[in-house]
Amino acid sequence: MNEGEIVLVTGATSGMGLATSIEMAKKGFEVVMVGRNEEKGSNALDYAKAESQSKRLSFMQCDLASMDSIRQFVSIVKKKYRKIDVLINNAGVLCIRRETTKDGFEMQMGVNHLGHFLLTNLLLELIVNAKEGRIVNVSSGGHKWGDFYKNDPHFISGYNLFKGYGQSKLANVLFTKELAKKLRNKNVTVNTLHPGAVATSLGVNRQTGFGKLIYKMLSPFFQTPLEGASTTIYLATSPEVKSISGEYFINKKIAKTSKKANDMDLAKHLWEWSSKEVSLDDDSYLSKQ
Repeated sequence: MNEGEIVLVTGATSGMGLATSIEMAKKGFEVVMVGRNEEKGSNALDYAKAESQSKRLSFMQCDLASMDSIRQFVSIVKKKYRKIDVLINNAGVLCIRRETTKDGFEMQMGVNHLGHFLLTNLLLELIVNAKEGRIVNVSSGGHKWGDFYKNDPHFISGYNLFKGYGQSKLANVLFTKELAKKLRNKNVTVNTLHPGAVATSLGVNRQTGFGKLIYKMLSPFFQTPLEGASTTIYLATSPEVKSISGEYFINKKIAKTSKKANDMDLAKHLWEWSSKEVSLDDDSYLSKQ
């Protein structure tokens, strides 16, 4: 059991995030389920409590497509908690057409990478307070077709679904590696993973619903959300990985990334670019180190 340990899960109201929340609650964690929709969050919370037979779950609203929402959320978390033992950055979007966040970022880069980049940096001072802090970033094998489009990272001049998604998932891996480097002398590990093809509504467009038919056709071939969440839960809890950091996992094993994902100069450049995009303050935890 993990009594007294707190885990925060983004994208926790459905799919893998919900499955992860339930399993972490079963393991004795206090679970903070994070999502952008209050009504969906309330329903997911009731379901998670019933499935896990645990009362130690709560829902907190945060829209990763809004930097203001993230900052407000973090300020509430800091008033409520002295530490966070595990941060699971699970939320993700896949957009058929180009969409933008409240801050004008391309939606996939904005939510999948920049939102989690800001959230993680702002929560670091709580994570380092844990006896053994862990950060788990859910990426995808899609990072292998990704590049960082330095001249047009938000695809203003022309949008491509695969380039956009691939860039955001590559960013997850590069962020993991650079953060692991920055935290190497701390009691915090950070790892990333490919969950496999999971039956979630990720590919359903937020506005149009386009993609539902494809989703329905392919669902029988997908893993269940719980199967997809198994490596996430492993990285969040297993003693086998407590001293491993900066790695990419598939099926609970360290796996190869693309060549681009191993480019530490690119990882550094992405970090600097991301810091500017989200206006990461000079008083953030790492800037004080």
